Amino acid sequence: MSEVDYQEVLSDLAGPVAQLRERIPDVWSSYAAMRRAAMGDGELSSRHKELIALAISIVKRCDGCIAAHARGAARHGATPEEVAEMIGITVLLDGGPATVYGPRAWEAYQQFRPAASPAPALPPVP
Repeated sequence: MSEVDYQEVLSDLAGPVAQLRERIPDVWSSYAAMRRAAMGDGELSSRHKELIALAISIVKRCDGCIAAHARGAARHGATPEEVAEMIGITVLLDGGPATVYGPRAWEAYQQFRPAASPAPALPPVP
């Protein structure tokens, strides 16, 4: 699989997002408020919420979402083992498409992880 620069995916979206934020400010600010309310620590930690969001991003096949939530998972301290196990659940429940988008999420997570803690590569899918 060719490496996608997931920071670039987020950067590419920044301009169009800013334009839409100007044109539909109420929608955008309401979404941002809902995101803050949903993703903060509660009974579930922010780390676990980012893992859930990353799993949904895989199943929805959204590269922008994968980039955002892989970064969030890394920032909130998700371990390689947690991310790999979560990807396994997406493969169980989503089947073949998750064998494509799961590795994309793994790659994105690796790009956002601190450089000091490399994780082993996932084995190739047969």
